[in-house]
Amino acid sequence: MTTIRPALTPPAGYRRVTATGVSAAFGTFGELLQGVLPEEDGDFLVTLPVARWAMARFELLPGAEALQVWPAHKRKALRLTSMIMEDAQRCWGGVLRIDSTIPEGKGLASSSADLVATARAVANALDEPMPPRRIESYLARIEPTDGVLYPAVVAFHHRSVRLRARLGSLPSMAVVSVDEGGAVDTVDFNSLPKPFTTADKREYARLLERVTRAVARQDLAEVGRVATASARMNQVLRHKWSLEALIDICQQVGGLGVVVGHSGTTLGILLNTEAPHCASQLAVAAQACQQLVGNVTVYRTLSFH
Repeated sequence: MTTIRPALTPPAGYRRVTATGVSAAFGTFGELLQGVLPEEDGDFLVTLPVARWAMARFELLPGAEALQVWPAHKRKALRLTSMIMEDAQRCWGGVLRIDSTIPEGKGLASSSADLVATARAVANALDEPMPPRRIESYLARIEPTDGVLYPAVVAFHHRSVRLRARLGSLPSMAVVSVDEGGAVDTVDFNSLPKPFTTADKREYARLLERVTRAVARQDLAEVGRVATASARMNQVLRHKWSLEALIDICQQVGGLGVVVGHSGTTLGILLNTEAPHCASQLAVAAQACQQLVGNVTVYRTLSFH
């Protein structure tokens, strides 16, 4: 368990009171689109929310001497807790516990989900307002962040941590996923220079327009085409050896397209769960992916109303 000692001294005559806040945040399966637009602060991504969550529970302990977090390696969440407590002028201690079903270091927004769930849980315990813009202001001081604080498919500027646009919701899809192994640090990845040309940036702008229209029309086939194009363009930044083979499998089973964790190690075949032969498509795709990479996980995307 990692500990931070509070900077303030408890006031004389304070009364011991315990309060608990609980919250959760979903992860994403990589990004439908990620790149750089031809404008200032042009780094952006488009989220693909999935049914995996980080759950945070914060117990406020006014008599305690420190803030603690479990698991101990969740230091960013502990730092965020300390920032919120300091702004709220609360000198008390407390214990933050995070349970997550989102794999770490794979490009699935695990760290972003940890932090968003933490901000909300701490705010709930303190009875403090925590609107999205306030969360963004905290996260911008910690690391580049995904747009998981919004219940929608969103275009998000992850480096400056600000919402660009809410695109809407999509029907639920299955993602037949493989993991090429290893882990990627988000901060390190986002510090890399982007080798995208002016023409590349204009293409990213066109792809953003396409996916914006596709989400509005609920056009899953077009969403899949944009995701595949983005995955291919990202190869110059973080190469995935199995991408072209996965695209071939997707075409063979009649999938929608291939989506990747642009800053991670995962790739997935998108399938329309409402298609009449989805179950057989999924089975064939999973078998082929297992033979190709040696592991398979199936995710389900989230729809919002």
